[in-house]
Amino acid sequence: MHPDFWHERWQTDRIGFHREAVNPWLVQHWPLPGVKRGGRVLVPLCGKSLDMLWLLHEGYRVTGVEISRLAVEAFFSENRLEPLIEPAGRFTRWRYQGLDVLCGDFLDLDRSLLGGLDAVYDRAALIAMPPAMRPRYAAHLAGLADRETRQLLITLEYNQLEMSGPPFSVSADEVNRLYGDNCTIECLASTDVLEENAKFRDNGVTLLREQVYCLTHR
Repeated sequence: MHPDFWHERWQTDRIGFHREAVNPWLVQHWPLPGVKRGGRVLVPLCGKSLDMLWLLHEGYRVTGVEISRLAVEAFFSENRLEPLIEPAGRFTRWRYQGLDVLCGDFLDLDRSLLGGLDAVYDRAALIAMPPAMRPRYAAHLAGLADRETRQLLITLEYNQLEMSGPPFSVSADEVNRLYGDNCTIECLASTDVLEENAKFRDNGVTLLREQVYCLTHR
């Protein structure tokens, strides 16, 4: 989506994608194989996700990337954290202990700002993008990853004709097209979640599956 779309969402508080609890798939499947405490975890399009704090408290170094300054400000103020704020290339870096949030466009991120990458956690980035944007996002992510970098990817799959996104439907076939050239892909879970998602039911969606993948970059 164009950056203005997300700025407007945060300005008008239309942030239904934000969750007030840590994602249960993260708790269930973390750490991924080979990801040791102290490793660097990248969280693209992080918003004000509490998952970042969970990862930090589990002993990982965390780098979130978020385009909306309002979201970044809300994350630190709502969690009563006092960050060090400094320029970092095209970004503004908000730093608290082992947590960095880079405020800027994810596609401007380069390896020099990460200092190595052990894992990626993507709950709401890929599904926030329309189809035309996803190949560029996946390719950019592959360029940031090291060999053996693991990724926990969570997607939604439903009939896109029944509801427009975001969040968008991303099928298993598309995950393979986007990541198969650079990663081995393992599906960890596939669950019907329509009953607990009133927004989708109210919009006429008849089947909604949440898919959880482990990707290993090679």
